[in-house]
Amino acid sequence: MRRSIGSKPAHAETPWRDKHLLGLEDLSRGEIESILDRAEHHANRSAQSREKSQALKGRIVFNLFFESSTRTRTSFSLAAKRLSADTQDFSPSGSSLSKGESFIDTARNLEAMGADILVVRHPTPGTPKLLAEHVASAVVNAGDGAHEHPTQALLDLLTIRRAKKTIEGLTVGLLGDIAHSRVARSNIWGLTKLGAKVILCGPPTLVPRGWERLGCEVAHHLDDVLPRCDVVNVLRIQFERQHAGLFPSIGEYSHFYMMTQERVKRARPDFLLLAPGPINRGVELTPEVADGRHSAILDQVSNGLAVRMAVLEMLTSHTGPARDGGE
Repeated sequence: MRRSIGSKPAHAETPWRDKHLLGLEDLSRGEIESILDRAEHHANRSAQSREKSQALKGRIVFNLFFESSTRTRTSFSLAAKRLSADTQDFSPSGSSLSKGESFIDTARNLEAMGADILVVRHPTPGTPKLLAEHVASAVVNAGDGAHEHPTQALLDLLTIRRAKKTIEGLTVGLLGDIAHSRVARSNIWGLTKLGAKVILCGPPTLVPRGWERLGCEVAHHLDDVLPRCDVVNVLRIQFERQHAGLFPSIGEYSHFYMMTQERVKRARPDFLLLAPGPINRGVELTPEVADGRHSAILDQVSNGLAVRMAVLEMLTSHTGPARDGGE
């Protein structure tokens, strides 16, 4: 079995010698911070110039998305192109998968075409890990079911760090559908490792007891915990992953958990509002709050490009020389 970059390094000074990003659960604080530092470099460089880096010249990045995506798929494609890689999007519809070819065989065929990095989103938890065990290419988890979404958490961490200068000692509220959220899981791992206190808030059916074992506080009354939060990350209700009605109505959910202007007034004056998207205006937050002065939602999108550039660049440095001799 190939090791992921989450495996503990033998030498602390080379935490990025391993070749996959499968999740944040096994990454150390130092490994997470090294990604954020590199992403900060790309964010600053992009603010000054749109000139492409040559870091991935001669590399090929395949996006294998088995679920719908706008921000993540586009962000990975742009990140690869900013680093001068060749990119190719793969869609299961119309592919040989419809003829009975296995997922692993499909990936191996893409690898035979020259893929250096496979960016994978799949509805089944553990799929990126399974793929990493069967291919020589680097594998990046772009979201696997309700398991993890590491680059989303990394861009959330970068957004917080750029706005607050530190993550250590902050109180961060994750609000909404925790039970079905891969974003919540990756954020919990990242935030707690960087020294933040995490409060999970939502109705009991979406934030069941048991999450405390991950070092989080569980709360069911937003108005009680909101004044304590430095950051609130509003998570989407994931109706597509629910198989039963977990609350009486959208209206009732919004009454108790939607971020409104009235609730903003009860929050800390400098609190930061995040939302991974897609956002449902009028359900999880009002348009005024989504577009208000506390919102860093569009900053998250910009930071996502920098994070994915950092991940692709750092992982590719461990896959050997490019096939055409590029950097």
